[in-house]
Amino acid sequence: MMRKRRKRGGRLACPCSSPVPPPPPPESRRPAWTGMGRAAPSCAAAGAEQRRRRLHPPPLAALFLLFNVGLLLRTGDCQLQTPCRIQKCTTDFVSLTSHLNSALDGFDLEFCKALRAYSACTYRNSKVCRGNLVYHSAVLGISDLMSQRNCSKDGPTSSTNPEVTHDPCNYSGRIGARELRGGEQTPPTYLFCGLFGDPHLRTFKDHFQTCKVEGAWPLIDNNYLSVQVTNVPLVPGSSATATNKITIIFKSYQDCTEQKVYQAVTDDLPAAFVDGTTSGGDSDTKSLRIVERVSGRYVEMHARYIGATVFVRQVGRYLTLAIRMPEELAMAYEESQDLQLCVNGCPSSERIDDSGHLPLPVMGQLLPHAASTQPRSVYTLESATTKCHEKMLVKDIYFYSCVFDLLTTGDANFTAAAHSALQDVEALHPRKERWHIFPNSGNSDMGKNSKLSVSLGLVCLILLAFL
Repeated sequence: MMRKRRKRGGRLACPCSSPVPPPPPPESRRPAWTGMGRAAPSCAAAGAEQRRRRLHPPPLAALFLLFNVGLLLRTGDCQLQTPCRIQKCTTDFVSLTSHLNSALDGFDLEFCKALRAYSACTYRNSKVCRGNLVYHSAVLGISDLMSQRNCSKDGPTSSTNPEVTHDPCNYSGRIGARELRGGEQTPPTYLFCGLFGDPHLRTFKDHFQTCKVEGAWPLIDNNYLSVQVTNVPLVPGSSATATNKITIIFKSYQDCTEQKVYQAVTDDLPAAFVDGTTSGGDSDTKSLRIVERVSGRYVEMHARYIGATVFVRQVGRYLTLAIRMPEELAMAYEESQDLQLCVNGCPSSERIDDSGHLPLPVMGQLLPHAASTQPRSVYTLESATTKCHEKMLVKDIYFYSCVFDLLTTGDANFTAAAHSALQDVEALHPRKERWHIFPNSGNSDMGKNSKLSVSLGLVCLILLAFL
């Protein structure tokens, strides 16, 4: 049998690295000669293998490709992701608590409501703020504050939109709603006024004066509130007086409260208004109310509708008063109401002090308002200073007022009066850096006089030398 001869050049070897050749001519499509060993791969099979390798790269290249794709997906995800709004949560919390005073009644309730609102805001942002350090610090801070103030996790929360929960009988909420409409977030300015001792007055402008003002005098008389005090002489022969009667009129305001009158006299410090009630306005909101802290000795009045707080105390035989109210309301009065000690201070003819400097009996000088008939005080300057230092460590104007009162009256109760007056400042005055007022030094005048005497003496000596 004759074997068919294979055509020269019909060899089927083709390198796998070369492109797949076009289909062979018809004669080459005949079955290949069968013999010993494995058949050589066809070009079509090699092309399929090459395409398979291209679709399935080595593991290292696959990892690199997946890494790059992941980065692209992560970038796209970040661009669509909601931004972390922890700063907004913190800003809202500050705006809800900036006007609160820890010494006032109801502070813990309002502070806990604000904390719960802060916590709810952080929870809403927990996913988008997961990697934010500020967010995690805020969460820890909220937890610590809630533990310190014994705040429950469940309960009412403060609203960051005052227009939604606007209470017309809450001054802070009313002002917050007005600022929100105006686009401003500035908290209201509060003022402080206090009267104590024989008597010492701290005005809304933080001017400190010691006055005579015997009889009835208006401390405050504006469109919302009137406060009048009555002072009586302390000791025979002295122009120093002290307060034995306080009358406070809370004027009617819209539907928040009808007019309420409070009156206190020595040994009668009631925990109710003259009509026998303890609050004004709606029984639920109580926009005006009286809180008795120490029976017969210390009461507080909270007028939410005008943002005012009043402390009245009896120390010894006399009364003290401290008040905090918004500046815009304190200054809302007519021209005919300009005689207000808290606003303009005492008239110059009624002043005992000299520009804030109390005339203590230093260097053997007597008090200028004392007469020869005045009984001798049981205190010396040294013993009065020691006694006052027991209660007040800082030698500010309250300390020197204590010394002045002891030297004038000999009544140790005035030490407690000065100390409680300073406590009221710390509770009600809005600016801590102004709690302490330091008197003008009395040595400056003496130094000037001494220098003048020396100068005159030198001039006389020179004139004598030439005569």
